[in-house]
Amino acid sequence: MNFRIPVCVWPVGAELGEGPVWQATENAVYFVDIKGRHIHRLTIATGQTQTWSAPDQVGFVAPLADRTFVCGLPDGLYRFDAGSGQFGKLKDVEAHLPGNRLNDAFVDASGHLWFGSMDDGEEQPDGTLYRVSDDGEVVARDDDYVITNGPAMSPDARTLYHGDTVRRVVYAFDVSEDGALSRKRIFATISGDGYPDGMAVDAHGFVWIALFGGWRIERYSPLGELVEQVPFPCANVTKLAFGGDDLQTVYVSTAWKGLSSAERERQPHAGGLFSFRSPVPGQPQTRCKWGFSQ
Repeated sequence: MNFRIPVCVWPVGAELGEGPVWQATENAVYFVDIKGRHIHRLTIATGQTQTWSAPDQVGFVAPLADRTFVCGLPDGLYRFDAGSGQFGKLKDVEAHLPGNRLNDAFVDASGHLWFGSMDDGEEQPDGTLYRVSDDGEVVARDDDYVITNGPAMSPDARTLYHGDTVRRVVYAFDVSEDGALSRKRIFATISGDGYPDGMAVDAHGFVWIALFGGWRIERYSPLGELVEQVPFPCANVTKLAFGGDDLQTVYVSTAWKGLSSAERERQPHAGGLFSFRSPVPGQPQTRCKWGFSQ
């Protein structure tokens, strides 16, 4: 496939930009800077940008049915209201693991939130993959991760993908209607430079994996075959989201975390938000409608 070269559409300079989320009703993309403790929004039609300060490291932002957002902070899930800029605690998570924080997340087609936790020091295998059930219970679905990343799902909602960043592996699971996972297997192992970070699945069922330290996004067939690569002008590519009216504009977060001063000079747009056009559309962004009082 022919991909256009990614262009930096907002040189925001996020230390650890993550988790772009497309909001069609606003014609805007939201994303976070985990280490900078910010939530950012770029309105595409006008180019207007807005930034909110979070009370702590914010691992993700995901839309709720009432048009507010759920965010992952180190001690739990919070509601974020973009209109007021206020945060309110929704649920405690891992109170027994004060060294952990929440990391990547996504909302599946049924409206359920999946998210991961991780050791903030990036050393201990204390990370867990969770799903919020219909009644609001935060249910562990897999564990033994140092850094969890990129929960995403196939268009038929039968396969869940999840990355083990440190082991440089992306797993696939069979997923039932109630969110139970089974038949864990290796979907892809990253070779060459880079570690699997955030990911997305397009409308054809192909899995796009952003590579931290890898200067690229890789696209895999549903069988786990590497079929395309999208090169980037900066090393730390962290996650992507499909947006635009046709869901063929890809928005990509990046990071300057871990780069030396010399490397940052050579990568002036590291930490920026990028975009490029895809020949195939992604799946629409779903609002989280289960487990949270509206």
